[in-house]
Amino acid sequence: MRERVSLAALIVAFAMLWVPVGQHAFLIEHWMKLGTFMAPCLVLVAVSFSTGRKVRIARAISLCLLIAYIVHQFEEHWVDLYGRTYAFKPSLNDLLSNLLGAPTGQEYLSDASVFVINTSLVWLVGALAVWRGSAHVFAPLCMAAIVVVNAISHIGAGLMSSSYNPGLVTAVAVFLPVGIASYILLARATPATVGLILASLGWGVIAHILMVGGILAMSQFNQSPEVVYFAVLIAWSILPAFVFPNTKTG
Repeated sequence: MRERVSLAALIVAFAMLWVPVGQHAFLIEHWMKLGTFMAPCLVLVAVSFSTGRKVRIARAISLCLLIAYIVHQFEEHWVDLYGRTYAFKPSLNDLLSNLLGAPTGQEYLSDASVFVINTSLVWLVGALAVWRGSAHVFAPLCMAAIVVVNAISHIGAGLMSSSYNPGLVTAVAVFLPVGIASYILLARATPATVGLILASLGWGVIAHILMVGGILAMSQFNQSPEVVYFAVLIAWSILPAFVFPNTKTG
């Protein structure tokens, strides 16, 4: 019964984000602000999960990873190190233009893509990891993976350009230590094998490939309709919560 209620709550929450009932114009521009103001409440929930039986540890770690990502999204998509607002989208578009030898100013990443990428590959993955964390350790591992792989992508982009990119500071100062610590804690508290850890990292790498590949397919090569791209991201986000069902914690 509790699982059904939790699933129903998740469905309602993400339907309120994604089902178009007049809120999209607001959310596409302000979704990261919603996450920022939600973070203190999530901290309280994480603390409540962190006490008691071991079965709660994976959920607490998942929630802490989600909070870490919301902190990262503040720098990446709201206000960056130099005080610029909404700086990640033009930064990534310029990077892709340079890599492809295209004129600067071309829009590969749209506001709608930013919204769906972050609410699916981050918020949905994190919410499902909290929901399924007590029974499927692969879901929390994948949340840790999206944090670690994203940190590496920011660091790699910074090294390639020899400059700051929006999200780089929190990638180094928050993502790497929190992501690595989460892997260590999950391995100690749950039956998280080396194989599952590597599989989760593979999932995180593929998530980033799908994300960037879909952006290019839609804008550069006109091969993927936007709705198909969004559906693929959501399907990939859901996958970790339902695979490896025998890896129970506790």
